[in-house]
Amino acid sequence: MESYDALLASITPATGETRTILDPATGTAVGEAPVHTVEDLELAVAAALEAQPAWAAAGHEARSAALLRAADAVERSAEELAQLLSREQGKPLNGPNARFEVGACAAWLRTAATTALEPETVVDDGQTYAQLHYRPIGVVGAIGPWNWPMMITVWQIAPALRMGNTAVVKPSKMTPLSVLALIKVLNEELPEGVLTAISGDRAVGARLAEHPAIGKVMFTGSTAAGREIIRSSADTVKRLTLELGGNDAGIVLPDADPAVIAQDLFWGAFINTGQTCAALKRLYVHDSIYDAVCEELTAVAAAMPMGVGLDENNVLGPLQNKAQYDIVAGLVDAARDSGARILTGGNPDPDQPGYFYPTTLVADIDNNNPLVAEEQFGPALPIIRYSSVDEAIEMANALDVGLGASVWSPDLGAAREVAARLQAGTVWINKHGAVDPRVPFGGAKQSGYGLEFGVEGLKALGVPQVING
Repeated sequence: MESYDALLASITPATGETRTILDPATGTAVGEAPVHTVEDLELAVAAALEAQPAWAAAGHEARSAALLRAADAVERSAEELAQLLSREQGKPLNGPNARFEVGACAAWLRTAATTALEPETVVDDGQTYAQLHYRPIGVVGAIGPWNWPMMITVWQIAPALRMGNTAVVKPSKMTPLSVLALIKVLNEELPEGVLTAISGDRAVGARLAEHPAIGKVMFTGSTAAGREIIRSSADTVKRLTLELGGNDAGIVLPDADPAVIAQDLFWGAFINTGQTCAALKRLYVHDSIYDAVCEELTAVAAAMPMGVGLDENNVLGPLQNKAQYDIVAGLVDAARDSGARILTGGNPDPDQPGYFYPTTLVADIDNNNPLVAEEQFGPALPIIRYSSVDEAIEMANALDVGLGASVWSPDLGAAREVAARLQAGTVWINKHGAVDPRVPFGGAKQSGYGLEFGVEGLKALGVPQVING
């Protein structure tokens, strides 16, 4: 375990071009990130290619043992990693935020290491014997986002490494330090060349997506960027797992108790200050309990402190960057101008440092309003009335994205019937966004394709091979 200063110093380049990373809560410098080049990427890919055969030959047991040791290494440096993450990304240490994210890294590493994947006998009838195996792909490229930079990087690389691949990681230019520090810690327990992080610009990401030596790309980010990766990968017919934008709907059925569900509704929407692909971003509430849900959510929002992440009292932080702040502010202003009712928030302090946008609830808003129809990716939740369940389902399914959704009711049978009619990769009941390393996760429609987590996530990082005979 290193001190915070030692960990930061270990990823600060002694030479070469750097870029100053600023704390989105205060505007102060966090540290210097390297600006790697396409040439640096080529060296990393070459090292990954060289290391991959031996890593694959080590076998599942040895690779799993290495991932378990890597999880221990994360836990040894957990507080230092959480502090760096809080400073760079903005999320508070407490609540479902920085310490939570670092803990999730260890949990996903352990699950990837211990999930069984045995050869599957698909036919054995006395005449034909066919068995399905999964072989390593080779080198995997992992391109991550800025909202959960450490956790999503682990989502990508843990199954890749377990399956015998090596990996080259490109973090978001917004949060490179967190990922560089995480990779440095993981590499304490991994062979040289197996895992490398390259912190570069768009040209580096584009080259990673098209590189002929990269057999698969894992990407989490916007649908627009996902389309570019699909195009870039076409010439080499790369395998892809894409977790793209979402605009998740939640439907509150008329028999729900507003006081019982309010806290979970709030965190479904405002986890990571709303900066989560699978956060609740559109809430449909039946007329009969609409006002009560609005009142209960407003009360919960009022009790959630927002501020600088290193303050142990805060559970909500700033938006990570100015561009995202402007998107949220613009959508809320447009909703207000259209006649929607602001229940709380919507009034940022122009004199406050950092990209803080107050927790905002917007009622009596039309379903076609941009705050509903476009992904806000921030702390602003539109609450839409409905009068029939069929109407709510139609509105929920109207968009071209479908990452997650949720249904809220004490009647699990009725909730599951509604869930089955929603066009989303995951539908939660009486919760939202509760991912689990054992449970497959992936999007529908333009929210991407491919599954992560659990056995299906391991299979997605292998090449299926049938041995017939």
